[in-house]
Formats: sequence, C-alpha cells, structure tokens
Amino acid sequence: MKHIYHYFPDLTKLQYSQFEALGTLYPEWNEKVNVISRKDIENLYVHHILHSMAIAKYFSFKQNSSVLDIGTGGGFPGIPLAILFPRVSFTLIDSIAKKIMVVETIAKEIGLKNVTTQQIRVENLHEKFDYVVSRAVTSFPEFFKMSKKNVSGIVNNKLQNGIIYLKGGDFFEEMKGFRKYKIYSINDCFIEPFFETKKIIYLPIVP
Repeated sequence: MKHIYHYFPDLTKLQYSQFEALGTLYPEWNEKVNVISRKDIENLYVHHILHSMAIAKYFSFKQNSSVLDIGTGGGFPGIPLAILFPRVSFTLIDSIAKKIMVVETIAKEIGLKNVTTQQIRVENLHEKFDYVVSRAVTSFPEFFKMSKKNVSGIVNNKLQNGIIYLKGGDFFEEMKGFRKYKIYSINDCFIEPFFETKKIIYLPIVP
C-alpha cells in the first residue's frame, strides 16, 4: 500500500480502503482459484495493482465514459482503474469462468458499482466502448485485430477513442505496421525496478 499512497496521495478515504482491501482479498481468493502466479502474489501491489494504475498517470477518463478490459484475468487493469474512476463504466471480460467469478466477487466485496463482468471471448463481443484496455494478452497486431471492432466511433473525451495496452519488453517490431500511436514509459513515473521495461501503447482508432 505504501507505493499506492506515495504515487496517488489524493485518493479519497473510500478509494484508499478499497485498495487496502485488495491486499487481503486477492491472497485469499488466489488460494482457491489461481488468478495470479502463486510466486508473484507477494508482489501484488507493485506488479499488478500499481502496474494497472500506471494508465491513470497518463490518461484521464471523463465521467460516463466506457472502458472494456479484455482478458482481465484477476481483474487487471480493470479493478484498480474502476477504483480510480468511480464515474466511468468498466466491463471486464475473460474466457475463463473461474477468473470472472473471482473478479465479480472482489468487485462486489469492495463495493464497486461501476464494474460489470462477462465470461466471453472478445471475438464474440460486439459492444462498443470509448476505450479498450488490456495487459499484454497477445502481440499488439493480434490484439488490434481482435479489439478494434469494440472501439466506438462516437468520441466523448478530449482523447480520441482507442486502445490502451500495457506491455513490456521489446515490441517495437510489432508496431511497424501502425501509425499515430504513442508509447509511454512507465518508469518515467514509477521508480521500482519492475517498471524499467514496462510501457503503455496508445493507439487512437478513427472510424
């Protein structure tokens, strides 16, 4: 929690308590359903929660915006972002029923009213959203093919609708076929060694 308080000192009491509750709920649920690597659960706050929150250092979603989290797994980045943006609607999807059950339960436990979940593959989802977010479920070109249909052509924010993708390592070859994308280095705002190679790709989608 110290990392979250350090980087996000303006959290409300409710938001702070919600983030604090995740530190108990995830280890408990992870014993029953493996949504985070058992070896990595001790790094929950930095590797999963703070990593998800990095998006909020670069992007702000207007009230009543809609965000789709594809391949949410244990609820990342969707749940941390839903805590940060309580007036934004988040839809978290995954193809694995057990993971969606955990995400749904945790969202209810901490009182999130702005999260809905679906067990579905993105190929079968045809709803439109302002933004699509994810944590590196596949190569960026593959993700683009799967998810571009889910980005709405109606713009409600100053920021053009599009894809916001958390990714690490060397992926620049993957981006050769794309134009007008931006890459943000997370280690510009978070100093922990984990973030040295972590980036955010933002690709606006213009219909």
